[in-house]
Amino acid sequence: MRILVTGAAGYIGSHTTLELVESGYEVMCIDNFSNSISDGKGHAVSLLRVSELVGEPIPFQECDVCNLEQLDAVFSKGNFDGLVHLAALKAVGESVDKPYEYYSNNIIASLNLIKMCQKYNVKNFIFSSSATVYGVPKELPLTEECQTGLGITNPYGQTKYMMEQILIDVGKANPEWNIILLRYFNPVGAHPSGRIGEDPKGIPNNLMPFVSQVAIGKLPVLTIFGDKWDTPDGTGVRDFIHIVDLARGHVKALDRIQREGHVGIEVYNLGTGTGYSVKEMVAAFEKASGRKVATEVGQVS
Repeated sequence: MRILVTGAAGYIGSHTTLELVESGYEVMCIDNFSNSISDGKGHAVSLLRVSELVGEPIPFQECDVCNLEQLDAVFSKGNFDGLVHLAALKAVGESVDKPYEYYSNNIIASLNLIKMCQKYNVKNFIFSSSATVYGVPKELPLTEECQTGLGITNPYGQTKYMMEQILIDVGKANPEWNIILLRYFNPVGAHPSGRIGEDPKGIPNNLMPFVSQVAIGKLPVLTIFGDKWDTPDGTGVRDFIHIVDLARGHVKALDRIQREGHVGIEVYNLGTGTGYSVKEMVAAFEKASGRKVATEVGQVS
């Protein structure tokens, strides 16, 4: 299968691209460098490293999926069998401050891709969703059967929920399509080679890159927001999944489509089902790296 990967130069995108190529998929990668780094010559640094790891060139084109003309040019030459849609603005806190940017970017990008899939007869669509669609859960552990859409606390989560609903409607209207919604929990870690990992622009929004930058002295201290939560050590608990496992989830979704031929609309959580606290994650990092991480407790807003 020939697969278009959007947001391919980012943290999840680069790892997913690597796993797809190593599993025998042919890829075309696009990204607009909103949260990734260009080599200054029109290519993505992360994907150049992926190319080194897999021993073959990774086709790449700079493209903003919100730009329909650019996207059409990619599809017109692509002859794609499927799509892995990872491109999105994804910082929860930033989405509260910039709701318009999140709604316009994440929704328009996805609608453009649906339009191109319809135009060019691409019927296999893997969507990068999020466990934020569950809102404030009434029960744990979360399963795919749990209710979604209620109590979502930020625009980022709302965009993921909205896109799920749009894709479900598209799937119902086009029953020959295969649409798989992958609800991510909290990806962490890096490829075993150490050549690719999570290295965001600016101040990290996620826990582990922040921890890493404190450990090397790039940032002074990790602020832990609250130590009086109803958890064993008082700090927040999250379901963290290793990035390579999460990336392989996309491969498994495409494998399933290839194996079954038609699956319709399906939903899968990508997590471990086990929670770890902030303190546990910091302690694990310190043990693995041999570096101390300075922490302080901050106020919960």
